[in-house]
Amino acid sequence: MSNAIVIDNVTKHFQKRNRRNESTTLKSEVVRLLKGQRKLKEPATHIEALKGMNLVVPRGTTMGIVGRNGSGKSTLLKLVTGIYAPTTGTITVNGRISALLELGAGFHPDFTGRENILINGIILGMSRNEVKSRVDEIIEFAELGDFIDEPVRTYSSGMFMRLAFAVATHVDPEILIIDEILSVGDAHFARKSSAKMNEFRQSGKTILLVTHDLGSIETWCDAAVWIDGGKTRMVGDPRQVVSAYRQAIAAAEAEGDRTGHSALSAPGLALPQVEAAPAPAEVKSPAQVVELRLRDGVGAQPSAFSADSALEVYVDLELSSEARCDVSVEIATVSGVALFKTLYSAGALPAGRATVRLTLPRLGLGDGAHVLTATAWSAGLPPHALSKSLVVAPHPSGLGLIRPEHAWSTEPRSEPIPASPAVKATAQA
Repeated sequence: MSNAIVIDNVTKHFQKRNRRNESTTLKSEVVRLLKGQRKLKEPATHIEALKGMNLVVPRGTTMGIVGRNGSGKSTLLKLVTGIYAPTTGTITVNGRISALLELGAGFHPDFTGRENILINGIILGMSRNEVKSRVDEIIEFAELGDFIDEPVRTYSSGMFMRLAFAVATHVDPEILIIDEILSVGDAHFARKSSAKMNEFRQSGKTILLVTHDLGSIETWCDAAVWIDGGKTRMVGDPRQVVSAYRQAIAAAEAEGDRTGHSALSAPGLALPQVEAAPAPAEVKSPAQVVELRLRDGVGAQPSAFSADSALEVYVDLELSSEARCDVSVEIATVSGVALFKTLYSAGALPAGRATVRLTLPRLGLGDGAHVLTATAWSAGLPPHALSKSLVVAPHPSGLGLIRPEHAWSTEPRSEPIPASPAVKATAQA
């Protein structure tokens, strides 16, 4: 697999002002020159935002970035997108990149939403004709209505975000960079944007995501990187990275309670190393989930399922030896809220390949992106799990996490509805 982003020994320094109480303006400089005063030369000092950063993001990977405020996460994203240049080291980006770093960044406040779509599309590398061919699609996704022809300075923060997200995801990027901006959206648009990003994942695009929502990192990302004190502290499985990060935070809090000097009080400082218990020898379960296949009731594999369609889950297992095996299937939101879980005892299975099928005659989920996880359990040994994205298409007449089967009806009455006792007493009085 080729790499989408390669960061090789990158450092980034920012100049630091020493004389904080003295401001420099054009007027103050002119007055100083007229008086013949010399400007005192200050010693050159700088802040090290990144200190020898190394990171490789494979193509088609969704990678989450965790770390405290001031650890260098946003600086890294701005280096990748070309907003900043590294002080030392190299950054290689393979593919068209689109970024959501700051709310409304790149929008001119006096231009309309429609005009900003055209300008931003061209900035992101599209031709004028390419942008014009997608304007209607972008406007429909952003759901701005008549506001699309109003100056963006009149937009609310949510409208800004919807327009920025719509532009960034409809200019055919190969790499999408996101820095916490999605927390601005409402519940409806959050589901819609999650579905769009799942569409990106399924089409093999690369996503680099900074968020403090550790649950989303664990359930939604393929890999995670922990940045601490301007350096790469850990890269790997999202659950392991998040667990190590949480342990370090807990240790820093405990040390602060004991000494009164916590490493959490100063941004950018590395957290203390946590002495982890020796890992036990790895014992693999004889039953491994090697593939998950999702089909509707007629054998098709749609990019988005209907809430009213059937769902067939095929769990392909690989058994290294004969063993009794249980299989569970869980459907959860991208933030980790369990919506449905069921357990099936497959009994004794021979060595080799086996397939277990779960059938839901009607899916019954609300629209948006979900995570389906299949887990194989065998004889008390560590389970093995595999997850897959499950996207449900919007329904024209309903919202919510679930969509149970239901029917509406109107029943005419030949007699008036009797009044309640309280109403009768009021009428008599």
